[in-house]
Amino acid sequence: MHIPHSYVPKDSAGKLAKGFLRNPLTPILGIFLLAIGYMALMLMPREENPQMVVSGSTVIIALPGATAAEVENVIVKPLERKLKEVKGIEHIYGMAMDNVAVLNAAFFIGEAKEDSNLKIYDKIMQNMSILPKGAMQPIIKPLDIDVDIPIVSVAFYSNNPDMDPTLLYDHVKEIQHHINGLPNVAVTDIKGAKKHQYNVLVDMNRLSGYNLSLGQIVQATQSLAYNVPEIKGKTKENEIVMIGVRNAIESIEDVGNIIVAQYGGSAIYLRDVATISAGSDIQNFKSALVSVKDETGKFSPLKDQITLTVSKLQGTNAVIIADAVKEELAKYKEQMKSEGISYVITRNDGERANEAVNELVFHLLLSIVIIAILLVFVLGWRESLIVTFTVPAILAITLFIAYLTGQTINRITLFAFLLSLGLLVDAAIIVIENIHRHLHAPSEHDRDFDELMVEATDEIGAPTNIATLAIILTMVPMAFVGQMMGQFMKPIPANVPVALVASLFVAYIFTPYLAVRLLKKPDHHGDKH
Repeated sequence: MHIPHSYVPKDSAGKLAKGFLRNPLTPILGIFLLAIGYMALMLMPREENPQMVVSGSTVIIALPGATAAEVENVIVKPLERKLKEVKGIEHIYGMAMDNVAVLNAAFFIGEAKEDSNLKIYDKIMQNMSILPKGAMQPIIKPLDIDVDIPIVSVAFYSNNPDMDPTLLYDHVKEIQHHINGLPNVAVTDIKGAKKHQYNVLVDMNRLSGYNLSLGQIVQATQSLAYNVPEIKGKTKENEIVMIGVRNAIESIEDVGNIIVAQYGGSAIYLRDVATISAGSDIQNFKSALVSVKDETGKFSPLKDQITLTVSKLQGTNAVIIADAVKEELAKYKEQMKSEGISYVITRNDGERANEAVNELVFHLLLSIVIIAILLVFVLGWRESLIVTFTVPAILAITLFIAYLTGQTINRITLFAFLLSLGLLVDAAIIVIENIHRHLHAPSEHDRDFDELMVEATDEIGAPTNIATLAIILTMVPMAFVGQMMGQFMKPIPANVPVALVASLFVAYIFTPYLAVRLLKKPDHHGDKH
């Protein structure tokens, strides 16, 4: 049976300590905090870098037949003036070229992307009347940096140097289609591919023999309709008749049968003046090479490769998406191997993000152990054990609130946790040190144990609160930093103050609770003065 408390706490610290000291719900609260923290750690999306909110739009307006000077005067300058009326635009860049105007509107970083794009669209539509006669419908393309940066890159290459490069492209194109259907995959792109193409190599000697120009050849091939639309109509029985016309070009012979001119009353075909072959886009000089390390550790000779890049939706988990891409690729591994095609993953942000989070958790545990060892020598092993518990409890609260506010675990979030780690144990150490001092004071030997806990916690409440508030205030200005740096550093002012406030509550609630059960009054050998 405990002597009733005669000490009345004056500060919130003492009141919290008194309320939770003998409360049976206190251990349940501790377990609950650790559980929600672990849940948040597992559920929070992981990515290597925070995704920036960058807003902007490109407006393209064609005016056929106009010179660059005319385009500038009648389209670029008037629309620049109108777009400056839009709130939130930082810069407007206008370009005038023959036949076309291009205007780029960049918003301040942090402006909502959807709202910004809508503002541009509304402003252009409101001012359609100022566009000159003959101007075509404006094309408005939003800037989408969120999905432009890939998180996974896969290089596909052929082990057979004689393989047709278009065959490799066909296989990768099929895989791209399936990967694009995976959940939370935003954009997939193929780079360095050689696509199917009919190549027409004109013989200039034959051309001059028929008295033809190269322009006539180009015009004849460009004017060929390769995609005829369907013709729909109804019969008397209300049945729909669809007449589908096949593509005009299906083989080398079809290309060769294009009539380019009339000469002496007979038709001149494209095959008469050119050599036609089915192959790849030989005018595409872009290529990328890859060298892969084999089992012996040696690198293979450089090979032509096609890169498939995968980007994710904003706020989604890079680890899960990267693993899903790897699983999808594994389905085609045997099929590709039989056809002499291999692949290597050249970029995996999901794996790196996962490694960074796991590394942080390891270092946090290591830091907790180091703090515990230091406190063993300074205060004692029981006091060390009490302070050691507070660190995961505080981080659990911080992680859970970060999860609720829609944050992701990335290198800046991890930096914020590491930054606050040294500050987290301050309040708990101050409380346990004051409890330790009271317990070892000879004058306090006959006082009630519970009363000592409450008083020791209450004494340091006000100065600890003020010291913590001062540290929080040093972080607040960081929240008002604008532009790219403000977006990049946002997790620090968002998470460090939360961690510091959580450290106060954990120190005032759990430190006295654990101290009552783990600490004992020393034997002062009858010296009570």
